[in-house]
Amino acid sequence: MLSSQFNNKAMQILENEHRYLQYLMEDWHQIVLRFERNDFESNAEALSEFKQLRKKLIEFLDPLKNHTDKEEQYFFPMLGMYIGKEQGPIVATEEEHQEIDGYIGHFLHHTMQLTDDITYAEMQKRVQDAAEAFEVLTVHMMKEETVLFPMVDRVMLKKDLDQLTEELKTLITEPSS
Repeated sequence: MLSSQFNNKAMQILENEHRYLQYLMEDWHQIVLRFERNDFESNAEALSEFKQLRKKLIEFLDPLKNHTDKEEQYFFPMLGMYIGKEQGPIVATEEEHQEIDGYIGHFLHHTMQLTDDITYAEMQKRVQDAAEAFEVLTVHMMKEETVLFPMVDRVMLKKDLDQLTEELKTLITEPSS
């Protein structure tokens, strides 16, 4: 396991998952940045990269969904027993999960019938969804690591923390069921 800022294994697991997701995000975000810089010699080159972006976002979905499912099924309910679930940081975090899903889903939906005659302007418009997803994900993970994860050591009982650790010990790289 990589070095972690957290003392407990449960938050170390989630933090390591964040690092893996950030690694994958950086890969597809490089394509987004090329579109933002208009860094293409031709429409054909842009289209090739656009198709790569779509492929990389599809590959990103399973690890992302597996991670957010673990947080929503195990982490948030357990932490919510201590800090409440009806309002506050857990609700905001779950809403961000939906926002991220929305941006990626919007991109994938509007590129489902991708044809080779798509214009550069249309590609740039669609890439904005991926750019927004990246921005929300980046801020989202930082908030989890600076607000929610540190709460665990302060409020959670060892027996609940041990249970949470066991529940989180699944790989996010496995295909979703």
